[in-house]
Amino acid sequence: MTSVLPVTSGVTGRRAHSPGASSSRHHSFGFWIAALAFMVNMGFSAVPTPLYALYQRRDHFSTFMVTVVYAVYAVGVIGSLFLGGHVSDWVGRKWVFVPALLVNVLSALVFLFLPSLPGLLIARVITGISIGLTTATATAYLAELHVGIFGSEPVRSPRRAQVVATAANLGGIGVGPLAAGLLAQFAPQPLRLPYLIFGGVLIVLALLVAVSPETAARPDPAPAWRPQRIAVPPDARRAFFAATAAGLASFAVFGVFNSLAPSFLAGTLHESSAAVAGAVAFAAFAAGAVAQILLSRLGVNATLRISMLILVPGLALLIGGMWLPSLTMFLIGGVLTGAGAGLVFRGALVAAGAAAPPESRAEVLSGFFLGAYVGLSVPVLGLGIATQYWAARDVMLVFVAIVVIALIASLRAVIRANR
Repeated sequence: MTSVLPVTSGVTGRRAHSPGASSSRHHSFGFWIAALAFMVNMGFSAVPTPLYALYQRRDHFSTFMVTVVYAVYAVGVIGSLFLGGHVSDWVGRKWVFVPALLVNVLSALVFLFLPSLPGLLIARVITGISIGLTTATATAYLAELHVGIFGSEPVRSPRRAQVVATAANLGGIGVGPLAAGLLAQFAPQPLRLPYLIFGGVLIVLALLVAVSPETAARPDPAPAWRPQRIAVPPDARRAFFAATAAGLASFAVFGVFNSLAPSFLAGTLHESSAAVAGAVAFAAFAAGAVAQILLSRLGVNATLRISMLILVPGLALLIGGMWLPSLTMFLIGGVLTGAGAGLVFRGALVAAGAAAPPESRAEVLSGFFLGAYVGLSVPVLGLGIATQYWAARDVMLVFVAIVVIALIASLRAVIRANR
């Protein structure tokens, strides 16, 4: 969900050639096009967030079914990460990124022409496939394009690539529901117009990415295809799995904002506006992006320690907003929770990828996202089932307690491994 690239040393070894001035401009063009395409594609993945309540009213399905529609997205992500998230290391970044964008265009068509519950499930799986192909590929592509901008000169700092990737990923997931919520609230055809707009933009961006530079040199001979594996040196695996557990927990927190937050707003806080639902999701993800950018110079351990100082009070305010109830407290809690979860994920991703060899960068990132995306589906499904039997505020209280315990345990392991 976020794309801070932890390792940039060695990226020059992945560049197909050493560009001159003209090629440097070409890389600069490709860098910003790739960032925009990354942002819009991630935004599309969250477009349905403020629309779930509208689907519920139209089709009369339960809150649990909302979590099912949301969670099948993670099935698509995990499947495509396992089968193809690492393939861009072999075939080239564009040969994966462009098809990934077009896959989401197909998802938009399914949303438009199969608007029933089975159509929603199919469309969400297709969206997951697109995002699974995009996350690691676009992250590595941006880092390599950034190196290409400097030509034969030394790269001044990888920070710009990291900041842009963060803004594109988390920022995109925030912009998607904000745009969809505003369109649903103030424009006609709320269950069609967001998909028409995002689908059209994705087609244009796919064409622009196609004419951008390729950055990954294909190995010769090309390796035979195989499913994803976690290419981490044995002595780094303990830190890798601890970091992945932290990433899973942070994704579980973000999953609530992308799935059940509109239902909580309508049922517990009596706020049914699609614009407000979109704004809540935007606030959480935007806060995560901003926190990552502002504190991007911090080391892994400092980032993880600060993340808990922000995340725990944020979760407390989120729960308090549901129990009082108070929309203001819920919003403030959402902002702090998003900022804290974003920092957890950034620190975990940097720690997990620190041992990644350059030729397996996308593969290591895919392995991390593969584990983290489990947190996007399983906990949310559990919440959906639990809300069928207990009040949402009680269920969220238990969920928060479990998340905090899991984060403390996993972050302590990561910090010890990084000393």
